[in-house]
Amino acid sequence: MKHSIYKAALAFTLLWSAVIPSEANVKPARIFSSNMVLQQGQENPIWGWADKGEKITISFAGKNIALKASKTGKWSAKLPSLDYGGPYEMTIKGKNSIHFDNILIGEVWVCSGQSNMEFGMNGTKNSKTEIAAANFPTIRLFTVAKKVAKTPVEDLDNGEWLACTPENVSSFSAVGFFFGRYLNQELKVPVGLIHTSWGGTVAETWSSKQTIENDPDFKGKLQELAGFDMAKYREQKIAALKAVLKDIPTKDAGLVNGVAVYADQAMNDGDWAEITPAKTWEESGYPSIDGIGWYRKTIELTAAQAKMANEIHLGTIDDNEITWINGVKVGFTKSYNEKRVYAIPANTLKAGKNVIAIRVEDTGGGGGLYGSADDQYLLVGDKPLSLSDKWKFKITEAQVGSMEIGPNDYPTLLFNGMLNPIIPYGIKGAIWYQGESNADRAKQYQRVFPEMINDWRTHWGQKDLAFYFVSLANYMDPTAQPSESAWAELREAQTKTLALPKTGMALAIDLGVADNIHPTNKQDVGKRLALSALKTSYGKNIVYSGPMYQSVKFEGNKAMINFTETGSGLVSKNKYGYVNCFSVAGADHKFVWAKASITGDHTVVVYSDEVKNPVAVRFGWANNPDDLNLYNKEGLPANPFRTDDWPGVTK
Repeated sequence: MKHSIYKAALAFTLLWSAVIPSEANVKPARIFSSNMVLQQGQENPIWGWADKGEKITISFAGKNIALKASKTGKWSAKLPSLDYGGPYEMTIKGKNSIHFDNILIGEVWVCSGQSNMEFGMNGTKNSKTEIAAANFPTIRLFTVAKKVAKTPVEDLDNGEWLACTPENVSSFSAVGFFFGRYLNQELKVPVGLIHTSWGGTVAETWSSKQTIENDPDFKGKLQELAGFDMAKYREQKIAALKAVLKDIPTKDAGLVNGVAVYADQAMNDGDWAEITPAKTWEESGYPSIDGIGWYRKTIELTAAQAKMANEIHLGTIDDNEITWINGVKVGFTKSYNEKRVYAIPANTLKAGKNVIAIRVEDTGGGGGLYGSADDQYLLVGDKPLSLSDKWKFKITEAQVGSMEIGPNDYPTLLFNGMLNPIIPYGIKGAIWYQGESNADRAKQYQRVFPEMINDWRTHWGQKDLAFYFVSLANYMDPTAQPSESAWAELREAQTKTLALPKTGMALAIDLGVADNIHPTNKQDVGKRLALSALKTSYGKNIVYSGPMYQSVKFEGNKAMINFTETGSGLVSKNKYGYVNCFSVAGADHKFVWAKASITGDHTVVVYSDEVKNPVAVRFGWANNPDDLNLYNKEGLPANPFRTDDWPGVTK
């Protein structure tokens, strides 16, 4: 066993230490590089390409593995099983030689899903402090580039393993990092994190053809994809883009060498187009454009208004944005669907004309300012001055990549482009944060999500591959009365997925924000995922989940609810002991708010004077349960549930 990593100084970061000569053909898959982590306790596949029949030798951990490339040039081998440790070196030799350094053996996890998994460290709570402290030489990071593909792709276009440093972690998945950091600190072993996610994506795009072709809802789309001409589609999209922009700009002229040229108050925007800030670019006649667009607006203020104005509100923006007023940078946000509110520095505004400039970067899907007109204003004292009428607008950079089909246009596209190239790299398991984009089809998700998990397990050849996921956080405005909820139904689908072995669910029902689909507290999300892994994958004797509904018993007008996963006992985070978010219904299916109290370590009694004979109980059944306060004493929230199976609002 080689455990010298805890004695060696590993602050260095080495990349490829040999460049493949142009005439040579030996090439490992991109997922292999210096700084990688290999999964401990199992043989690890390694593969690549060479000339057909070429003899290859892999030297690693004191062993030489001899093999020969197939007739197609593909080669593969199994690296020996090792206990945690390192650093190791590896040489792959054929007609040329490739050398990897600083390889560690530890725990490897795939981090996938949509935007809340993609959400970077630079946007998380206490981001500056967290990033500055992120020097973890035994945590390694690999990010898979976004790619849609009609058929399975054999290799990645780029990518390399990086040691975890403040610089390298800044844009890495926050949930992934906090999960990995917790494991690294608790297990005292190296951790490798492979991040492959795409914001706004649906689950079925992450499943393979073998699974989708057997799904009654998607096999038709798969047949359509088979006949789809991607090259022709691209040509049509580029033609449509040229019809709008004439020339397709490829380099942002508004920001040159760090200077915001288009934020200059004196810049002439007279020939710019006009746009309504409550509509996305696509809704405003700019077809399928990803890239950079600038907004400018000139407003006139009196001396009194200029002195009193203290905040600018811009509503929601997709995706990233920087805002200037009179050339002064007042704020920036690297996130989409988040309301922008920035304080205005003193003496920035003046009597007369003032120019607001916004640089928006759209990374995929709809883009631009698109929030409610009521959220777009300059706050002058305590009065809003609307900014919702026309703005000047110009696209300054249009990415040709946006001319491809979107990741949700057909199922399998991201499995093909972002998962297949890394399979069967040796991993312990996967963590997953997704579901928002499937919420309107939550009932279908009861089938689609487990299918996807089993699909991954089949392709990795690990029937017990660990898979831990995040239950959707609370989001949107709370409702005054009990009501149906697509997000509650999606959480129910996630809960039912726990029937699969080696799965676990991190509850985030208390971590959300009503007006932001991307809550910034990713620390607790990562920790709760890690608790599931520590319990189920690593056998730690810990409380890893919040209370889970077990059973109900009705007696008169009362319902007795029993819970599992109560840890040291149930607790209400209310000084009077009241438990919120319960509702009950009789045979008429009409739910009303109920009173509830804890009656034991595992039980809660629920009742309402309005329902004499309750037949159903719901808890936290809403997009955003208002002030959910039922926990176990270890501080983990209770999982929302319902005791009925009445028809919901989704299919």
